[in-house]
Amino acid sequence: MKFSELVRLLEENDFRIVKEKGFIRYYGKLGWHNLVRVDYHGSKEVPKGTCHAILKDAGIKK
Repeated sequence: MKFSELVRLLEENDFRIVKEKGFIRYYGKLGWHNLVRVDYHGSKEVPKGTCHAILKDAGIKK
C-alpha cells in the first residue's frame, strides 16, 4: 500500500488532518480519542509493520 492510498483509506473512515508539520501529519475524527500519526511520503510504499500499526491506531480492519 502506498502512503497516498493509506491517507485515502483514513479519509474514507472520516479521519481528517488535525495538524501538519513537514512530512508528519496527524489525523483525528470526532469520537476518536487518539490522533493517528502518518509520516507522509506520497507515492512510496508504506512498510508493512508501519501500515499495520497506523491502521490499528485508527481502529480500521483491512
